[in-house]
Amino acid sequence: MSNQDWLSRSTQAVWHPCTQMKRHERFPLVPIASAQGAWLTDFDGKRYLDAVSSWWVNLLGHGHPRIKQAIRDQLDTLEHVMLAGFTHRPVIELSERLTALTGLGHAFYGSDGASATEIALKMSFHYWKNNGQAEKCRFISLENSYHGETVGALAVTDVPLFSATYAPLLQKALRVPTPDARLAAPGESASDVARRAAQALENVLAKRAGEVAALILEPLVQGAAGMAMYHPDYLREARRLCDRYRVHLIADEIAVGFGRTGTLFACEQAGIRPDFLCLSKGITGGFLPLSCVLTSDEVYRAFYSDDVRDGFLHSHSYTGNPLACSAALAVLDTLQEEDILAQNRDKAARFSHLLAPLAARDDVRHFRQQGMIWAFDVESPRGDFAQAFFAAMLERGCLVRPIGTSVYFMPPYCLQDDEMQQLADATQQTLDQLSRSESGATSQPALP
Repeated sequence: MSNQDWLSRSTQAVWHPCTQMKRHERFPLVPIASAQGAWLTDFDGKRYLDAVSSWWVNLLGHGHPRIKQAIRDQLDTLEHVMLAGFTHRPVIELSERLTALTGLGHAFYGSDGASATEIALKMSFHYWKNNGQAEKCRFISLENSYHGETVGALAVTDVPLFSATYAPLLQKALRVPTPDARLAAPGESASDVARRAAQALENVLAKRAGEVAALILEPLVQGAAGMAMYHPDYLREARRLCDRYRVHLIADEIAVGFGRTGTLFACEQAGIRPDFLCLSKGITGGFLPLSCVLTSDEVYRAFYSDDVRDGFLHSHSYTGNPLACSAALAVLDTLQEEDILAQNRDKAARFSHLLAPLAARDDVRHFRQQGMIWAFDVESPRGDFAQAFFAAMLERGCLVRPIGTSVYFMPPYCLQDDEMQQLADATQQTLDQLSRSESGATSQPALP
């Protein structure tokens, strides 16, 4: 069957995520038949360089042989068993590995990133309740933050496109200024911005800590804010302030964990340990849904009781799925045994060099890089810049999905030099094309 056949069937049967479906009358879906390495292939044989790791999940490349084999091997013994009242080898081994890597003592599993956010928020509130402080039920999040689209996660997400409709359902979170380095005033450094934002956080905590359960943040990079990057000083100050005012620190490393920022976990660059660490996306290399919340022994002990109501009564049907845990173990083995993070440092330097002409363009602002994430902002009068850029890059065989006028690359770690060059060239050509054209389109809200 051709692309057109699958496209027609999909629009008739599938409600696609994060999408105004009527847009597909003008911008058709791209049906994908197969994938390998950094490439997606459609049913007509056209290939697309996956420069966003299929929504930031495909860590090591599509079809990675080690991960595939781990899943195949696990299929021969146990595909799934409920984790309530039962346990199994892959979930035990994965939990032990993650504990050793993070210093956090117990792992609780979900199915996706938003689930991890929900788990951490509920755990934090319940911890304080079990300790006789049920009034600590509010949460603090950063301006422009994104932590998922379920009801609890939306309450700490500051993207009106997603949250405004559901405002009547949401507990109102406290917002504090973002440490986004792009906000630096003349003469300010990224560290100055971070410390200024930390002072604003302290101002809120000094007044409201008695009602606050936790501060939740995305360490070093706020993804849906257009890959807003900030100095590790903010994390250090946030940890100090949370300790001082007795508030939990929740690190949402769903998008930035497993080496994406240059260290295995972004918090390492600030030398801090959060009270809760949320993981998902790249944890299985993009093969299977899985999320995990790691927390401290202190938090765990607060739920350990003869009273069932003191327990954390939260569950997902596929919690700790053996196939997904086996995939995650293969990811950790690959990262360690092949020294992927060291390879990424060399790779990142080469790609940044290739992108230097792009950074020097007159219409590009705030070119930035953190580990295996690159981003820049484009000065464009086009109201439809994101959609036009996305479509033009697809024509050039590249999947790049801007957030508003912020263009970013978050490729799989298997990206090769010739693929870097192709991506750099296609981006230059697309910016040239869009700068020459006039937009008759009306302004459209940005999608991540």
